Amino acid sequence: MPHADDRSAGVVRFDLTLAGFGNVGRRFARLLDERRDRLANDHGLAARIVGIATGRHGAAFDANGLDVARALALAESGARLDELHDRHSGLPPASGVELIERHARHAADPDAPRVVVETTILDVVRAQPALDHIRAALASGADVVTANKGPVALAYRELAALAESAGRAFLFEGAVMDGIPIFNLVREALPAVTIEGFRGIINTTTNHILTAMERGRPFEEALAEMQTAGTAEADPSLDVDGWDAAAKTAALVNVLMGGDTTPQQIDRTGIGPWTAAAVREAAARGRRLRFVAQASQRGSRVEARVAPVELAPDDLLAGLSGDANALVFRTDLLGEVAIVQMGSSLTQTAYALVSDLVEVRRRLRGPA
Repeated sequence: MPHADDRSAGVVRFDLTLAGFGNVGRRFARLLDERRDRLANDHGLAARIVGIATGRHGAAFDANGLDVARALALAESGARLDELHDRHSGLPPASGVELIERHARHAADPDAPRVVVETTILDVVRAQPALDHIRAALASGADVVTANKGPVALAYRELAALAESAGRAFLFEGAVMDGIPIFNLVREALPAVTIEGFRGIINTTTNHILTAMERGRPFEEALAEMQTAGTAEADPSLDVDGWDAAAKTAALVNVLMGGDTTPQQIDRTGIGPWTAAAVREAAARGRRLRFVAQASQRGSRVEARVAPVELAPDDLLAGLSGDANALVFRTDLLGEVAIVQMGSSLTQTAYALVSDLVEVRRRLRGPA
């Protein structure tokens, strides 16, 4: 139900708890403020952050809303968030799960939709703590939006079933290619189409590094640039060893091709300083080396791999440099359909969370 104060204006206020407050989570919080008027006027959506749980900066909960500007300043200075916590609700939550459960028990407005925004770091083995956060959110009656590809790569069927059973949304547009609407494209714009396979460049860090090495720059320097920009994973080996791309590939296979795979089952070859020789050899033949994720339906099986691949110069993927990425879907009815993103940034990933939030609001309205 809409919040009583907002019904007349057609604006519904969502109460948000953030599980994770790193680069993406903080950019999301700022983007909500930057787009506040547009979200209200165009989409009937207002958002209030009532809880934040982090791995390094503690946690805070205030059912009436946190001072987000102060939370941003504290986190970015390395301080703890505990001073923002409302002590009337007890001690600060000890974990994201405790924060989610506390919000369910102590919501200031029981009618306000609750949404958990999950942006903790990628775990390609167990998808934790993200998986526990999402399970707890759905069990508590909250909707979930996440930029974490781990749960989609490792437990998509389980989580989709939990969300359907609870009548809640589980949305993850930011899991692959930032804010570019990969999952929305297939769900909303390609009805009755079967995805038979795909190939693409879906890891920005490796594409940036390979482009830099084409220009004679060292591997370590290019990787450091992506770490400074906040684009590389917190553990950059997840990018260069291919785990991030494998997790995204597994997510795409599971969601769009009806698969049931994990990152560990994706054939994977990474890159490193040694790749510079292969980059130079490809260039000498007029070709380009790119880190390509691909999957194909083979009877009842889906075969998938991520690896450096030498591409002809007229290949769409060969023309992607720096921070660009793309996916080319092979379909039964439309042939090949490509979607390209010419740049990547924290803002684009944070935007995916905002767009998922708008989708939750749209679902509250029901069918047009």
